Amino acid sequence: MFYPTGMKKEYQSNVIVYKNRGMSLESLINDANEFYLENDTAVIYKKPTPIGLIDVDYKKGEIKKAYFKEKSTFDYNGIYRGKYIDFEAKETKNKTSFPLSNIHKHQFKHLERIIHHKGITFLIVSINEEYYILKGEDLLEFITSSKRKSIPYSYFKTNCYKIETSLRPVLNYLKIIDKIYFEGE
Repeated sequence: MFYPTGMKKEYQSNVIVYKNRGMSLESLINDANEFYLENDTAVIYKKPTPIGLIDVDYKKGEIKKAYFKEKSTFDYNGIYRGKYIDFEAKETKNKTSFPLSNIHKHQFKHLERIIHHKGITFLIVSINEEYYILKGEDLLEFITSSKRKSIPYSYFKTNCYKIETSLRPVLNYLKIIDKIYFEGE
């Protein structure tokens, strides 16, 4: 049975298990952002990647050929509790680590700029069917202090913030942002 949040209800003996099968990380974040907007909690949108059109079939509403106009920065940005927020969503099938090659050089530069201007910036990483927030500052520190080409899963378990799933939004990442950036205010 599927629920409006995309969660599947499965029965295992007398225990009900909820899983987010088939929902990508981006879908979960988009759902959360819609929930935040509906409840006037935050205004956060997925940024479209700027493309230039070369060949379009307007009758079918189909883009046949296009190109990227410029490099994209991060996937999402907006405002939360009076602060600029900018983050990237990353998924990996790798069970032991998150490859740093998943983050492009221009994205690291963008991350540094957001931090310099006191914005909130982070990655939401899906690894081993778990979701973590990796603060931008911690990512930069890891890169400068390590020669590794990937972040071990153990690093996420001990140094990042796990996002526990819930009913709606399934991925309530702002609950963690509150703890990281606004606790004690």
